[in-house]
Amino acid sequence: MKEERILKERINLLEKELVTLTEKLEEISAALKDIEDLKLKMKGLKMFLGRVYPEFKSEFPEIMQKIFKK
Repeated sequence: MKEERILKERINLLEKELVTLTEKLEEISAALKDIEDLKLKMKGLKMFLGRVYPEFKSEFPEIMQKIFKK
């Protein structure tokens, strides 16, 4: 009897943990999708700027180095 109750409680806890993990995984997946979309938009913007302003291609790596040094 007592063992059954303990086992049921553990099963309930595991089910709740699975639900929580699933929710978090869905949140992370949505965030990753947003990040991928942003990466594509940035890539398109860089291509556009490189065509409109040819000097951008040579100056962009220097700009990024300055940003990441700080």
